[in-house]
Amino acid sequence: MRELDRDHAVQRLQMAYAEGLLDAGEMETRLEQALTARTPGTLATALADLPDEQVVLAFLGGRLKRTGAWRVPRTLRLVSEYGHAKLDLSRADIGYPAIEIALELEYGSARLILPRRATVDLSGLQSAWKPPVYRNSTRPGAGTLHVQVSGKMGYGRLKIRHRS
Repeated sequence: MRELDRDHAVQRLQMAYAEGLLDAGEMETRLEQALTARTPGTLATALADLPDEQVVLAFLGGRLKRTGAWRVPRTLRLVSEYGHAKLDLSRADIGYPAIEIALELEYGSARLILPRRATVDLSGLQSAWKPPVYRNSTRPGAGTLHVQVSGKMGYGRLKIRHRS
């Protein structure tokens, strides 16, 4: 069991307690479970029935860049009026088999870099101007990451590619 996974579980439990989703006794029990977990299944039990984590990255203009070993939430909302975002998922710490990236790009743009064998579903994305550019040069593999891209792009632009 990775220490990073335990730390993340403890943070989620603390947030749930702070939001009033767990009482003190339940928090104590789940923390003990998370800290002594030896398998991902035991860790998942400690987090059972907590809401999925969602992060909103909102910016008016400029550049937003996430690369390297950053932690990707289950749902990531990217909101930009004029800015440009680069989200490199190829080396990111993703604890889920599937994630959702919800875009709200008015005039802004986004570039997604995916792991080699990840799959992408763009069916939930509406584009008023130009369709997304997606270069799929690899075949998906069993048990790999699936990325659901949804949302709305006015005059924004989305480019997706796999890590070469």
